[in-house]
Amino acid sequence: MKTYGYIRVSSVDQNEDRQLLALSAFVAQTSLFVDKQSGKDFERPAYNRLVSMLTNGDLLYVHSIDRLGRNYEEILNQWRILTKEIGVDVVVIDMPLLDTRSGKDLMGTFIADLVLQILSFVAQNERESIRKRQAEGIAAAKARGVRFGRPIKKPPENFSDLVKLWERGSIPLATIIEQSGLKEATFYRRLREFRAMKEKR
Repeated sequence: MKTYGYIRVSSVDQNEDRQLLALSAFVAQTSLFVDKQSGKDFERPAYNRLVSMLTNGDLLYVHSIDRLGRNYEEILNQWRILTKEIGVDVVVIDMPLLDTRSGKDLMGTFIADLVLQILSFVAQNERESIRKRQAEGIAAAKARGVRFGRPIKKPPENFSDLVKLWERGSIPLATIIEQSGLKEATFYRRLREFRAMKEKR
């Protein structure tokens, strides 16, 4: 029997120290597998490598149940693969009831599976609630006039003079772009806005 640990953070910017500290009390550093992947793509090379190494009777530690998947179905599927197909014991550190080493009789298995389904549902529901609150927050901010994305690059104060010189052929496009500090595509957008404003006057 070998003991392993799996750690996942959803992006390279997040810190895995909390999970690492919890798992290092049970698992050797050389047996820890860490994924830092975007939740969007959810490619988990370390996890896939770990699963290919696991054999019947091995022990796997994870900090929380949502490390096994992004959603309810995925978590349940991974739990089934680990515990039923491979025959691995799984210990979820922050939920002592999810420890397949104990209660291997029918009742113990039933309780563990029931707790797993409830926690998986709660984990997914919480993530969806967070996304909903974020979307509502963004919508409210936009309604207040808050702009998202890159700040708009404003043309220089002498933009109209530069445009006149360019339209007369006195200066080339490269010069006006260099002096205005705008990219070519941005220059043409500002030029259209500038001409539209002149027509309104």
